[in-house]
Amino acid sequence: MQNMNILEGDLSPPPGRFAIVVARFNQMVTEPLLNGCRDRFARLGVSPDRLDVAWVPGSFEIPLVARKLAETRQYSAVVCIGCVIRGETSHYDHVAGQAAAGVMQASTQTGIPVIFGILTTETVEQALNRAGLKAGNKGAEAAEAAVEMVNLLNLIQPGGTTMNTTVPAGFGVGSGRSQGR
Repeated sequence: MQNMNILEGDLSPPPGRFAIVVARFNQMVTEPLLNGCRDRFARLGVSPDRLDVAWVPGSFEIPLVARKLAETRQYSAVVCIGCVIRGETSHYDHVAGQAAAGVMQASTQTGIPVIFGILTTETVEQALNRAGLKAGNKGAEAAEAAVEMVNLLNLIQPGGTTMNTTVPAGFGVGSGRSQGR
């Protein structure tokens, strides 16, 4: 039996501030996502005075503001909330693809977790369902992802606490949380 070190973030309240970048376009969807995000942060022990919200015109503009916020090093993580709904033209493909690529780039280039909480749906109904109507709230899930990533990176950073968990080779320790973002 081999020993392996398992590093996994948890949902305990991490230190620091969090930024939330929200697209104003499709606000009937993004506002409930923002509310779900704020509520989940509060339930995870992150008080409202540790949250800053930046509104941008649309999802295409999210990556630039997210990167600028991450570059300040004032935030432990940045959560991006938006909604792109397919229409009759290829505009959806361009906005959704560039928003996703830009959010990932902001995270990898700054080393700060930048969380993709941008819905990309076929219909308004699907978007509303994912904003809390029927299928949970993806804004809340994005807040959880931010907390988990901050805690994981705190484990990895030099001088951070690590978990030493002995498990047989081929087996891992899972959190049991859904990862269906």
